[in-house]
Amino acid sequence: MPLSRPGQAARRLAVVALLLAAAVGCGDAGELEGAGSTPTAQGPARLWPELTPASSPAFEIGEVNTEVVRGVKVPGDDIRRVNPVGIVRAEIAANPGDYDGGKAPYRDTKREMADCAKGPGHGKCPVLRPYYRDLTGDGRDDLTLGFPLLPGRTTAVRVYTVDKHRLVQVMAWEDALSGVELAGRSLVIRSPSEVAGYEYRLQWTWDRDQRAMLLTHDEMLRTGPHQRSRHPSDSGTGSPSTSRTGSPSASPSAALSPSPSAPLSASPSGSRSVSGG
Repeated sequence: MPLSRPGQAARRLAVVALLLAAAVGCGDAGELEGAGSTPTAQGPARLWPELTPASSPAFEIGEVNTEVVRGVKVPGDDIRRVNPVGIVRAEIAANPGDYDGGKAPYRDTKREMADCAKGPGHGKCPVLRPYYRDLTGDGRDDLTLGFPLLPGRTTAVRVYTVDKHRLVQVMAWEDALSGVELAGRSLVIRSPSEVAGYEYRLQWTWDRDQRAMLLTHDEMLRTGPHQRSRHPSDSGTGSPSTSRTGSPSASPSAALSPSPSAPLSASPSGSRSVSGG
């Protein structure tokens, strides 16, 4: 059936509009452009294939470092009913060589625990606010605790879970902290680096086979404008070292909420050498 005159006019107008659109679009930024030659893919090159593969680690850093917290009960298997101050007191009691007087490194932490009668965050109490989140995937909250090691610039981070009616530390780390985050079931600790414009980011993630938080990522990442670090000879202190020492025991954060219902982090004990190269 032939189109009526109004129909023919409408069709002509549509064709004209399409032609105009094509003319206007020619040469604009939406056209396909060549990206140039594609670089040839290169697979990894294996070095020194004649070397015998190592069968054991050269350094022991406590990748799986869990322990039952002695003397601390968990009423109803509810970790929220456990006093965080009591947990830190139990750690101090279990390590008297670290926290007693004299030249012990953390003696001030023990002394200021006397100001914890009202709980974390009151007075000089060194115990930081506790955070709760299910990090193990069992549907129950786990606990992340932090407390500064005094005197000094390091902070202890610990993660605890409940297993067989017992409080178990599943992660521990001690370091200078620039940030702690919980991301899903992982704990991320950010620490300053000796290299200007970079920081260390360490991530612990729950491993159900090892029943512990394992250090799954260890990176040095850029955080700001690239700046050349001062040459070692400028300070007269010798070559800069990127050796980092921490104590492993578990935990991380993804923008920790100030709410006590949010989670925290923990750490391992041992020595590690991290290369920024």
